[in-house]
Amino acid sequence: MTPHEEYVSVRYLVDDVQAAVDFYTTHLGFVLHSSAAPAFADVLRGRLRLLLSGPPSSGARATPKEAAGSGGNRIHLTFDDLDAEIARLRGAGVSFSSEVVSGPGGRQILLADPSGNLVELFQPAHDTGRP
Repeated sequence: MTPHEEYVSVRYLVDDVQAAVDFYTTHLGFVLHSSAAPAFADVLRGRLRLLLSGPPSSGARATPKEAAGSGGNRIHLTFDDLDAEIARLRGAGVSFSSEVVSGPGGRQILLADPSGNLVELFQPAHDTGRP
């Protein structure tokens, strides 16, 4: 496995790289991997490498305006105790973009980073027998 294959990378366009780094490292358990703020930084959580691209970054400049609108895409972080995670984040002043939604696969809630990128916090249902 090459170093580039070690991680799964997702790029988020952000308004303020340092604010995004602070949000992900303070609230969601990411660690700073590298920084070239104000243009770019990347943070890691497990095998997820989140690329935080600010306005001066090549990643942000390469995005056509018509393709830059936010959609329903989001990163998905799994927790064993969703209620405890929600309480911890609310205690830290983080607000949520949705209420908890339950379904056959588990429970989820959405929050947004300082630039409005969505993050899903998810607690799987008890073992469903699926791999």
